[in-house]
Amino acid sequence: MQHKKIFEILLVEDNHGDALLTKQAFKTGKMEKNLHIVYDGVEATDFLFKRNKYTNALRPDLIILDINLPKKNGMEVLAEIKVDETLKSIPVIILTSSDARNDIREAYNLHANCYLIKQMDLNSYFEMIHSVENFWLGHVDLPAL
Repeated sequence: MQHKKIFEILLVEDNHGDALLTKQAFKTGKMEKNLHIVYDGVEATDFLFKRNKYTNALRPDLIILDINLPKKNGMEVLAEIKVDETLKSIPVIILTSSDARNDIREAYNLHANCYLIKQMDLNSYFEMIHSVENFWLGHVDLPAL
């Protein structure tokens, strides 16, 4: 069980509606957390590598990553995270609308920690986000750096 009080979560999602929905779902969760949202793959890597306007960004405890992103797709972002010594221990959850077997296989080959397909039903979506929060922030012992 985690002893950390406030968790940092990075959500990488280009669809503003889905980002808002995810934010609302996390607001109704039980854990204390800060949700940081970026809208494309370049912005995600800038945040993670503390470049440009993100020089003071906090290291996330958890990354939720869409794969269909502008500028740099989620698989490219995932690959950069998992080869970097300072970032590779951060759990990355793929949250996407793609149920393509090739996407699922590629994500796990790039060391994604979890692959979730977005639920179309609002209640199911909220339940899925709460499950992510409860498992990854409530039960998993995340690395502290």
